[in-house]
Amino acid sequence: MTLYKTHGGPDSLGPITDDFSTNANGAGPCPITLEALINTTHTAYPDPNYTALKELLAQWHQVPVQRIVLAASASEFIYRMSAHIAKQANNQVSIRPQVYLPRYSYSDYKNAAEAWSLATVTTSQDANLIWVCDPSTPFGETSRSIGALIDSLKAQQICVLDRAYDPLRLSGESALNQTQLDQVWQLWSPNKALGLTGIRAAYAIAPKAAIALIAELELLAPSWPLGVDGVSLLLSWAKYETHMWLQESLNSLREWKVQQLQRCQAMGWEIYPSETNFYCAKPPVNDLCHLLFQLRQSGIKLRDTLSFGLADCVRIAVLPPASQIRLCQAWQSISPPTEKLYAR
Repeated sequence: MTLYKTHGGPDSLGPITDDFSTNANGAGPCPITLEALINTTHTAYPDPNYTALKELLAQWHQVPVQRIVLAASASEFIYRMSAHIAKQANNQVSIRPQVYLPRYSYSDYKNAAEAWSLATVTTSQDANLIWVCDPSTPFGETSRSIGALIDSLKAQQICVLDRAYDPLRLSGESALNQTQLDQVWQLWSPNKALGLTGIRAAYAIAPKAAIALIAELELLAPSWPLGVDGVSLLLSWAKYETHMWLQESLNSLREWKVQQLQRCQAMGWEIYPSETNFYCAKPPVNDLCHLLFQLRQSGIKLRDTLSFGLADCVRIAVLPPASQIRLCQAWQSISPPTEKLYAR
């Protein structure tokens, strides 16, 4: 049995000229991180304890180093945390553990729950594990309800706040205060903000009261979850110069986003509100799958939002004007199908 997981980015059809399907920073890659990767030595293992990296990340976030937990990627951490919940259940005689998922959310939350036979629920009240994302995906909006959810957490509940898109806010700000942040696991995956999604590396900041769980998650990790490129990326992330570049890139993205929204609206696409470098849109077609196939044949890739729980829409990253123009030209060359030619 072959399992196909839905993600943006490259596929079996070869190179993509204009990839709108990922949330990578369209103004990247970050030159500071690229230089660090070029100067990375690949002939030796990284420090198995990642001492210097953890210390730098702890200093950057102003937290004790014990609260830094490294991961091979955000998805690896999602699966590892889910494994912990399943293991915890095996040690107790109890009902099937429950995992809360937002109505629209990253599919790996659900995939990991299914892999470990955890029940998914739509209310957080009795959930053992709670996933939230701010800004959200696929919409890229700030959630105003997460604060109340965090305030209502019970002592035994684990809440993970996915902050993958926080560095890519183009407007708005988090509604969470420091007290609330200290109660949850903050999951960071900077490769998107740096425009280097091919480097898989992430880390989590543990809640203040999670010492025992930190040790458990470290035990569940293999040796060297991060290779030397991942280490270099995260070391670069925790530098002032990198964030200066990031702020400049956000200025470019803001300008490009205005232009791209105007172009999408001119094509008749319905646009959903967004505060990030990506947004959702609904093209005026009867068969979205066929449209995406036609665009892909033209070297343009968009991602449908079905895996997030949202039908008939696409999630689009903001790209430079040249890519936007090619999207418009491809759209103009396509006659929108009037009947469903391909099964969803």
